Amino acid sequence: MKTSIRQLLARQILDSRGRPTVEVDAWLEGGASGRASVPSGASTGAAEAHELRDGDASRYGGLGVLNAVSHVNREIAQALGGRDALEQRRIDETMLALDGTPQLSRLGANAILGVSLAVCRAAAQACGQQLYQRIHQLCGVARPVMPLPMMNVLSGGLHAGRGMDVQDFLAIPLRARNFAEALHLLARVRTAASEVAARRGLPTLLADEGGLSPGLPSGRDALQMMMEIIERAGLTPGEDIAIAIDVAAATLERQGRYVFAREGIERSAMEMVTLLVDWSEEFPVVSIEDGLGEEDWSGWAQLTRGIGAKVQLVGDDLFATHAKRLARGIQDNVANGVLVKANQNGTVSGTLDVIALARNAAYATIVSARSGETEDPFMSDLAVGSVAGQIKIGSLRTSSTVAKYNQLLRIEEHSGAEYAGAASLRGWNGQR
Repeated sequence: MKTSIRQLLARQILDSRGRPTVEVDAWLEGGASGRASVPSGASTGAAEAHELRDGDASRYGGLGVLNAVSHVNREIAQALGGRDALEQRRIDETMLALDGTPQLSRLGANAILGVSLAVCRAAAQACGQQLYQRIHQLCGVARPVMPLPMMNVLSGGLHAGRGMDVQDFLAIPLRARNFAEALHLLARVRTAASEVAARRGLPTLLADEGGLSPGLPSGRDALQMMMEIIERAGLTPGEDIAIAIDVAAATLERQGRYVFAREGIERSAMEMVTLLVDWSEEFPVVSIEDGLGEEDWSGWAQLTRGIGAKVQLVGDDLFATHAKRLARGIQDNVANGVLVKANQNGTVSGTLDVIALARNAAYATIVSARSGETEDPFMSDLAVGSVAGQIKIGSLRTSSTVAKYNQLLRIEEHSGAEYAGAASLRGWNGQR
């Protein structure tokens, strides 16, 4: 079996928002190959790995990625030619050293991640493995597990032109015996969401990740609408379906205050904590993401002390899929879950390291899509193979998100893997 890298070839393609992104093909000497494309975020944290854009205003408004493509086809291809694709960590470490910057700003995290993903997929093919099996082998964990899904239903923030202050309200299926059944429950909720919006005379336009953008005046109004949607689906809030919130508080923060423009209100960190505690007590909210800003460590600590024992508190911008930031959170008892986005980190190996660190600290791990996705379902295999336990894909309305759900159905059929279910939620005791 010849598994050395024979050729790498990158190109510029378009993501789900019509913006350029990087796609990479990797060919091995034995004939195996792998193709991968790189997602891109809208609500991005300052600590994320750097996404290299061309800045040429005459091409895609400056968002082109031809320089990143060139780095793959020249410098990275030359450095990795002849390297063994089975040595994923050595491949990734070689690229990190080649870039030489803390946030991969020279070659671009989009260039490096594209290669890392493509090589991983090529190695799987060379070994006659499914991709989730290859990832599982790299992790060295006991057995693959199907993740609990959370689905975007109502969106605002940077995902929907700031139609609402809070970025996303999501549904989590609590009563499902397997992933296929969980997906069916989510489909019922998504259909009901369109029906409720139409009945209320609200917009049914789609946000970046396929959720509805109804432009409600407050987060409490959105939570009340979520309750109506769940009931419209013939389900019971808090028993069949729970609610997750992605506040994306970093996008609201201005000089230590949190500005809710739609409401015309500014809140302090303590007032944010009080707001989120109140929401979690009034509604069946079981998970809150980015409830405070990415550097508001003291506010996060207050929130964790307040409801961390009964609500999953997830750091996205806070941790940025960065091992050092997560380690600080673990040491300071901040949050109890981490959102995992491979393009925040930049390599497959680095992403798996963050998942392992979270697992060892009993933090929830939620593999997540970005607002700019492609049809590449790598994240589905990542969630299963790494035993992440949870996955946040988007809604059931666009090909880029549905492709990930469909891949999970295929993996469940192929693997017969156990379903993580609501037990993977931190703080969940089956009674909220």
